Amino acid sequence: MLRLTELRLPLDHPVAALRAAVLRRLGLAEAELLGLSVVRRGHDARKPSAIMLVYTLDLTLRDEAAVLRRLAGDRNLAAAPDTHYRPPARAPEPPPRRPVVIGTGPCGLFAGLVLAQMGFRPIILERGKPVRERTRDTWGLWRRGVLEPESNVQFGEGGAGTFSDGKLYSQIKDPRHYGRKVLAEFVAAGAPEEILYVSRPHVGTFRLVTVVEAMRAEIERLGGEYRFRSRVADLAIATRPDGSRRLRGLVLQDGTEIEADHVVLAIGHSARDTFAMLRDRGVFLEQKPFSIGFRIEHPQSLIDRARFGPNAGNPLLGAADYRLVHHASNGRGVYSFCMCPGGTVVAATSEPGRVVTNGMSQYSRAERNANAGIVVGIAPEDYPGDVLAGVGFQRHWERQAFLAGGGGYAAPGQRVGDFLDGRASSGLGEVVPSYRPGVTPTDLAPCLPGYAIAAIREALPAFARQIAGFAMPDAMLTGVETRTSSPIRIRRDARFQSVNTPGLFPAGEGAGYAGGILSAGVDGIRVAEAVALSLTGQAMLPGMARGAEAAIAYG
Repeated sequence: MLRLTELRLPLDHPVAALRAAVLRRLGLAEAELLGLSVVRRGHDARKPSAIMLVYTLDLTLRDEAAVLRRLAGDRNLAAAPDTHYRPPARAPEPPPRRPVVIGTGPCGLFAGLVLAQMGFRPIILERGKPVRERTRDTWGLWRRGVLEPESNVQFGEGGAGTFSDGKLYSQIKDPRHYGRKVLAEFVAAGAPEEILYVSRPHVGTFRLVTVVEAMRAEIERLGGEYRFRSRVADLAIATRPDGSRRLRGLVLQDGTEIEADHVVLAIGHSARDTFAMLRDRGVFLEQKPFSIGFRIEHPQSLIDRARFGPNAGNPLLGAADYRLVHHASNGRGVYSFCMCPGGTVVAATSEPGRVVTNGMSQYSRAERNANAGIVVGIAPEDYPGDVLAGVGFQRHWERQAFLAGGGGYAAPGQRVGDFLDGRASSGLGEVVPSYRPGVTPTDLAPCLPGYAIAAIREALPAFARQIAGFAMPDAMLTGVETRTSSPIRIRRDARFQSVNTPGLFPAGEGAGYAGGILSAGVDGIRVAEAVALSLTGQAMLPGMARGAEAAIAYG
């Protein structure tokens, strides 16, 4: 099988044109092309009036070797890679002590699934509730302003990614094609098959709920065990005479002790109490950069017209998105984060007395507004102190937002025109904010550090030069966005284990090694493989260590 990349056709091409274009591109007779499948379909919208679809295709030819020889200099034609997933180990008989996975976000979900598929029957601990109960609790905050600290946008089955746009793309390097494994498992669990080939796939919140449930059922069918409402409160660590340490077990909040010497720590970026416990138990943590800012909302129709021109509304294009970056004169980087076409801004706090925003879309992306985080890079020197000073920094600005919103988990909001002029908003304009339980028009300046406010004020007009209307006076800013990524990294070694506490396998976004659903799922697979190899006494595979040390930027 051969892979052909960068085959370009007009947006409105007929179905038969794809095969004809392949024959023409490769100089083939009709009978020489035995089969064709779409691996990736994207679009090039740099000229909105003449948008092109861009295909990557896998081809079955009558004589593939001859075509490769004839087109040896063609950089867009090569042998198709083998993307089938092959587990590196199988559980022996009798099986070893069961591994434990802490957390059921994308990272923990895929770590648990792959361990179960290899026969290791993992125990999976989740501090929150099953996804449908969690959904009811989350709507309780959005509709009634009632926060359940253990069951919300951050905590519960599916993790923070469940209440998001469900984006399934990433910029990670993936030589082993783990991303394909993630997508294939989602499709097997009920996600739309198109995520296997569209260039920027997404699922949406409601569909993610059913996908997460189906994957839980598969893990349980394979011998895995879920335990909900099971927050890990402590680690049992054995210290040897030479001073070295080794994990030997876990203690749950209710006092239950679990013997465990292989534990995947996939706790997510908001498990602040767990971060504190890890610090107190001497697990090596370090500060890392993250970003903070606001959510911005525009009419989705404005973004569609700016990006797609006369082709706005074409069903092959869907709702338009964007990615923007500005380097401010005060040295700060400002960028769009987690853009949600046709979505809503959601209340995402997990702690009482604080306001946090995030973005969410359904699969249809059919809501009136587009939203995205407009965030500013924060470095450890901005929050001096101990290793958890970044958590304190986030909490401070989340509390400021709660106070500015007037309490009850209403969020502070400001029209862009007022924000740019340094004037508090007294009412709303054309863009009605989607955040619930409500938005209080005010001045957002007290809700972020002065340097962040200055950088965003400079960035918005710069973004308007790329997307016409981006700085429209009635666009709405809602604060604050603080959970862009974890403020700490739990350093791991080339075996994917904590550098000073073997047996503990830090993983995913909370440990500082992923950002977003796809990269978190990929990291879960990597860590599951490392656990399996450790349990069976096998050496790490060539190239695995590079994945252990990779940290993924989220945006």
